[in-house]
Amino acid sequence: MREVVPVSLGARSYEVRIGTGLLANAGAEIAPLLRRPRVAVVADETVADLHLETLRAGLGDIEMVVLRLPPGEGTKSWPQFTRTVEWLLEQKVERRDIVIAFGGGVIGDLVGFAAAVLRRGVRFVQIPTSLLAQVDSSVGGKTGINAPQGKNLIGAFHQPSLVLADLEVLGTLKPRDFLAGYGEVVKYGLLGDAAFFDWLEANAPAMAAGDMAGRMHAVKRSVQMKADIVARDETEQGDRALLNLGHTFCHALEAATGYGDRLLHGEGVAIGCALAFELSQRLGLCSQEAPSRVRAHLRAMGMKVDLCDIEGDLPDTDALIDLMAQDKKVEDGKLRFILARAIGDSFVSSDVPRDVLAGVLEDALATRRA
Repeated sequence: MREVVPVSLGARSYEVRIGTGLLANAGAEIAPLLRRPRVAVVADETVADLHLETLRAGLGDIEMVVLRLPPGEGTKSWPQFTRTVEWLLEQKVERRDIVIAFGGGVIGDLVGFAAAVLRRGVRFVQIPTSLLAQVDSSVGGKTGINAPQGKNLIGAFHQPSLVLADLEVLGTLKPRDFLAGYGEVVKYGLLGDAAFFDWLEANAPAMAAGDMAGRMHAVKRSVQMKADIVARDETEQGDRALLNLGHTFCHALEAATGYGDRLLHGEGVAIGCALAFELSQRLGLCSQEAPSRVRAHLRAMGMKVDLCDIEGDLPDTDALIDLMAQDKKVEDGKLRFILARAIGDSFVSSDVPRDVLAGVLEDALATRRA
């Protein structure tokens, strides 16, 4: 089972290959890119324990050197970034070599950024091992690390040379991690494909339970949507901002919870999407049914949906809005939100009255206190 989605960016074009057995066949997939039979792999420790030997065997005669990094969002930081760049230099990685990012979105973002700045740009291959990374972060060339002031504030656009999304590795994800990735899948239906959202309502429970054909369709459709948007707007000057549906809320909540296990990124996206539809409804942009339908589907999938689903204390309304103001999507001091006219019909807006936003957050926080 195999599908190929092209990302059309002229000289920087590449393929996203989706299917089964891609790790076991990694050598044949990657060999055409190599100038010499050697790759440098930077891997999540957990992923390495589970899948590194499969990758090693799949690479065959290609030499592999490996750096293992700790799992978790805390790895997307200056210390681990410095460690990665210095290790790549120690390995004498050259511009024409290939660096492999082997892990979820954290590893993909960090390794992509390291590849972007190493010798002013070396090539890299994404082998995403989480659902979130397969459908979102491995595609499109956004790379970076977090700062104390906010998420992904330090980075660069640097497109991979190839993406290998092996669906078999999703079978080793913990249920919570799979569902966190689903937050990014459902986002695509909500932002631009109502028919896909309909399909997810009917088929996502079976997909989450392991249906491989369902996983193939969900990953392929998500990647197709992202690839189409990225081809139109590589550096987020216009349409690409739509991919940030839910993310202005999400990034503030991640900062408030310390980028840790209290709130995974995809969980924050799901909560953020629900809040974005609530905000849209209060602004008179969409029907009352839309946010209710979004919440109902997320609940049916067993996901976090509201602020009351986040354990521990959260800042008050003003502090959350201040955290939103640190978001990299702020322009001329104005917050940018992705709002919706309906499920599958979203748009970018910098015209959200603070009092309406505050009302949405205050009501969500009040539900926590009730």
